[in-house]
Amino acid sequence: MPALAVGDTAPDFTLTDAHGTEVRLAALREAAERGVVVYFYPRASTPGCTKEACDFRDSLGAWREAGYEVVGISPDPQAALARFAQKESLPFPLLSDPDHAVMEAWGAWGEKKSYGRLLTGTIRSTVVVGRDGLVTLARYNVKATGHVGRLRAELGLG
Repeated sequence: MPALAVGDTAPDFTLTDAHGTEVRLAALREAAERGVVVYFYPRASTPGCTKEACDFRDSLGAWREAGYEVVGISPDPQAALARFAQKESLPFPLLSDPDHAVMEAWGAWGEKKSYGRLLTGTIRSTVVVGRDGLVTLARYNVKATGHVGRLRAELGLG
């Protein structure tokens, strides 16, 4: 599936979180004043993914104050997500997409380069979805370090 673009309808999903609870995008959108920040990351507890998750954690107050909910999605099993969330005190949902169906539908799964090698896997991406279900911002192949700050600046969150 190609990457989502501004104005596209974000595919709805229901995935299981680190605690075994089903989470629907539609419910997250309804709970948010402005929208949902959906970020895709390759693997829990790796250095880049930890940095990105902690950046979201550390700025979660600003996200919520601006009316956004945050959710992370990876192909990790629930147990790995639970350990990651507990170890890093992550207060937002981490969802498991083991068959990468959601990642494929959102354009966050495919060929990528890693250390000069071409492989297939999670493409580190962030998509912001408005309450109406439309994509308001989409960034693919992002770097873990500094990404959250750039995203906040693009959305005017300071």
